[in-house]
Amino acid sequence: MIKVIINGCNGAMGRVLTEIIGQEPSMEIVAGVDRDTEAKSGYPVYDSLAQCPKADVIIDFSVAKAADGLISYCEETKIPLVLCTTGLSEDQLLRVNKLSETSAVLRSANMSVGINLLIKVLKEISPVLAAAGFDIEILEKHHNRKLDAPSGTALALADAINESLHNEYHYQYDRTAQRQKRDPKEIGIQAMRGGTIVGEHDIMFAGRDEVITLQHTAFSREIFAKGAVEAAKFLAGKPAGMYDMSDVIG
Repeated sequence: MIKVIINGCNGAMGRVLTEIIGQEPSMEIVAGVDRDTEAKSGYPVYDSLAQCPKADVIIDFSVAKAADGLISYCEETKIPLVLCTTGLSEDQLLRVNKLSETSAVLRSANMSVGINLLIKVLKEISPVLAAAGFDIEILEKHHNRKLDAPSGTALALADAINESLHNEYHYQYDRTAQRQKRDPKEIGIQAMRGGTIVGEHDIMFAGRDEVITLQHTAFSREIFAKGAVEAAKFLAGKPAGMYDMSDVIG
């Protein structure tokens, strides 16, 4: 039985995660952590990880400002961490990388299988299209309560493209401040916020007289929670190191 702590258990993703793990015969939630400590799902909820019982893995769907305490706790306990929170600062990311030297960490900007397969596809097609002179643009859309922009997923898609192009491209987030021709070596990244959009990402390759668009649409948060559950199963008992969803889906 894999014992799980959910960090951010009473948030929107935490509640979905609770429901899915409740249907997993090989997993048990031993505690949750949240600012709202009301126990809503049959397990104890604390306002601090330090109060939690021993577990095999932590799944984090909280907020970036809570990451420092989470990282410190994992540094002390060496509990494997599935890190799903986005919008981390450069300093926090450095700490996460350092943590992976002593603990198992799985970090992904997006936990869905579809997005991670899309990343694989982008790495294959981007060099061909870039060599043919195609411009690259990414548009992401999310609900009106999302705090970070652009999304972590949009940045992960851009990074996958750029890595396949030997990191020769730079990112352009806003064109209103300057009037000039588009740089062929840029990847445009734009964000839209509104309503209850769970998540939509369009990657456009625009060439002469033709356009190729790849799109991923999330219709519910459940896909991210399911991915996190599979990640937790994979990570429990793993040696120290940095893992991602490509390790889980093979």
